[in-house]
Amino acid sequence: MAIEVVGQLRAKGEHVALLDGDDLRSVFGAVAANAQNYGLEGRLALAMQYAHLCRVIASQGLTVVIATISLFREVHAWNRENLPGYFEVYLKVPVEELRRRDPKGIYRRFDAGELSNVAGLDLPIDEPEAADWVVEYLLGQKASDLAAELINQLMERNAV
Repeated sequence: MAIEVVGQLRAKGEHVALLDGDDLRSVFGAVAANAQNYGLEGRLALAMQYAHLCRVIASQGLTVVIATISLFREVHAWNRENLPGYFEVYLKVPVEELRRRDPKGIYRRFDAGELSNVAGLDLPIDEPEAADWVVEYLLGQKASDLAAELINQLMERNAV
């Protein structure tokens, strides 16, 4: 959905930076599947690096869209306090649907005992307490429709 949001914002003339958690892992050298990179402590450290990067980019006049699994309330709170215009979106997708999609084979490998430190399975997730927009997964939803709805939410918020 992040790609769709960015595309629609750019079509409206917005200057937008798109950051993806998997790409950022590579940038920050945290791609190796080990507890240091994927355990709670490593994930928290990366999440704070991502948040600081977003602040730097946003301070240059860009809208930042970052697509990550956000596990920590302390990061949500830091973002609210330090990122002007912060708008938190929570895509609430059931684990069953994530298992069905499983493009990287994460759930299959977890079930086979080949992988650990999987968010929502053996790693707890702090669901956002005050997300600005929560989307409950519905079969057949189109990313383009959700993106348009999100952009409308953002426009309404900024019109006040």
